[in-house]
Amino acid sequence: PIIHPVNWVEGLMSEYDATVVDKPDLDCDGGGGAAGHPRVYLRIADNGEIVCPYCSRRFILGPGERDG
Repeated sequence: PIIHPVNWVEGLMSEYDATVVDKPDLDCDGGGGAAGHPRVYLRIADNGEIVCPYCSRRFILGPGERDG
């Protein structure tokens, strides 16, 4: 069988599949209440995006927010 890296699907997602945020520090709990996951705190890197390691939800820093 062919085994793909865990985040192989990231390349298939577009900006429309992401949540745009206005600060580089955020948290994610899966958004599903009891069906979600433990809250994790994330920091958007220099590339302007991050993917939650639990639910693969993608966050993008909004335009103009990267500059400071």
